Amino acid sequence: MIEIKDYTLKSEILKSLGHPIRLAIAALLLKRGSVNVTTIHTTLDLPQSTVSLHLNRLKSGGVVKGTRHGLEIYYELADQHVRDTLNVFL
Repeated sequence: MIEIKDYTLKSEILKSLGHPIRLAIAALLLKRGSVNVTTIHTTLDLPQSTVSLHLNRLKSGGVVKGTRHGLEIYYELADQHVRDTLNVFL
């Protein structure tokens, strides 16, 4: 039997990726691994505030996680589940 609750995490990942900027950020993280906000906003040519806004949505959806290194936070995809989902799209 299929349990709806089994699809809750997958659904949250898809909702989080449902914006072109968030999908581009996730694709960049898939390609480069762990990067800071400066790298993301310069690579995608977006304002830092826009990147931060979308990173917060990606974090709340369980797509990315941040790790502090000194004064900077480096972002990476949260887990293999997210990588697998992105590989389907990209």
